[in-house]
Amino acid sequence: MADRRTAPLHARDKLAFLLSLVPFLIEHESISVTDAAEHFGVPAQQVREAVELIAVSGIPGETGQYQHGDLFDLAWDDFEENDQIVLTHRVAIDDAPRFSGREAAALIAGLQYLSGLPENADRTAIASLMAKLSRGASALPSQLAVEGSESDATLALIRQSVAEGVQIEFDYLNARGEHEHRLVDPLRIESVDADWYLRGWCHLREGIRTFRLDRIGNPQITSEPIAFHAGDVQLPDALFEGSVDDLSVTIDVAPAAVPLLADYVPDDAPSSQIDGRVRTSLRVSHYHGLKRLVGGMPGVVRVVEPEDARRAVADWAAAGAARYEES
Repeated sequence: MADRRTAPLHARDKLAFLLSLVPFLIEHESISVTDAAEHFGVPAQQVREAVELIAVSGIPGETGQYQHGDLFDLAWDDFEENDQIVLTHRVAIDDAPRFSGREAAALIAGLQYLSGLPENADRTAIASLMAKLSRGASALPSQLAVEGSESDATLALIRQSVAEGVQIEFDYLNARGEHEHRLVDPLRIESVDADWYLRGWCHLREGIRTFRLDRIGNPQITSEPIAFHAGDVQLPDALFEGSVDDLSVTIDVAPAAVPLLADYVPDDAPSSQIDGRVRTSLRVSHYHGLKRLVGGMPGVVRVVEPEDARRAVADWAAAGAARYEES
């Protein structure tokens, strides 16, 4: 069988090689013929011939003739004397749709957040992708940074306990503001927006429970193997499960925001259209949780009843506004 480096290429393979080589050269800005050949697994002479072909390729102008600026160009002296490839002019590639500076900044922010998660300890690929987004945007992306949260260390510890299959214990502040010590068989970690949740078998409640990571304090991994595995119990599809102690609250919500509340709205909750909004009901364990939910969707959700719920949200909002006035 002929070696890959010496076997002749068919026309289709040559085209695929050229289509791959152009973005590769643009990405690397300056690279030796030897390094390019090593990357593609082809002879160095084949790379030289391809580069020479690229240099006489382009798109004709309005007259149908090739004019200055209609062809690719490269630093010929560097290419002929040093075997170094540097594209000095590109055509057509720059006319392709690009991310705006703002779009690239948003994507980079998301990648920065991902790079801070424990499972992404090897950040080389993420850093490379962020660099490509910066270079490929139509404008320079805004400079930004994503701040790590206090839950990052807790998240790392819980992931370790899940991987090792051992129980974890911690202090927990529940929705009613009560402190409890929990011993949990960790089964799954999930996120909703910026919040992370642990789902597991709680030995205090003797059942599946969901814990928000920013309410967990003093987490400690034990040496005790978990008693319940994910295959031993049924984890509900919904992240938040109701209980008989939950409180029912009627709300008006913008139609587009209804899916954001799906985890809180019971399957049998009534639904109707009132003045362009959807009136439905949701269940919360305590009005403290309701305040946080409404506060995260200002102008989108309005509490209708009961009066205690309306008063709790109104008092909380008034207290927040008063603090702004004081400062």
